[in-house]
Amino acid sequence: MSYGDPNNPYGAPQGQPQQPQQGYGYPQQQGQAPGYGYPQAPPVSPYGGPAAPTTMPGSVGAARVMMWVIVGLQVIGVAFFAFAAAALNAAKDDESLKDNTAFQDLVGQSTGVIWGYVVFGLAWLVFAAVLATKFKNGGNGARVTILVFAIITAVLGIYPFLLVGLVHTVLAILVAVFVGNANGKAWFNRPRY
Repeated sequence: MSYGDPNNPYGAPQGQPQQPQQGYGYPQQQGQAPGYGYPQAPPVSPYGGPAAPTTMPGSVGAARVMMWVIVGLQVIGVAFFAFAAAALNAAKDDESLKDNTAFQDLVGQSTGVIWGYVVFGLAWLVFAAVLATKFKNGGNGARVTILVFAIITAVLGIYPFLLVGLVHTVLAILVAVFVGNANGKAWFNRPRY
């Protein structure tokens, strides 16, 4: 005898609608294994522990975008310093200021310092661009290097370039936080096949 059989003494009373049977005990909820009242466990990697992420977490992707913004800001900064150094060189060659030796000495020293900033800014820019490309395939060494880069960038944004470096400081702190959190660790430590 089946549940829908009208001769079944244990079936639903005649004339009342029958409800479909849903297994034993508890109603089935979405996301649960059939017949059990517990949700399915997350996937486990063959190496033990939770499975590695297959797509870049949002916070790590945001850190990558912030690194590219830092690269863009450095391009602007390097161009600004190069323009300033060129302007000082032009002022140094001005005929009306040739007799002023104090001005000539100051301009000569300032120009050297500013060209030093240009060279350092170009090197830091290239380093930032290389690190920004390492987000997709880089391992834990890239993560540590990005963390160190972000911390040094934040410090440099505070000390010598306080006004213009404030945006660099905020972005660098966010990059360090996003790369240093659990999502960043899981992304950079994932196994690569």
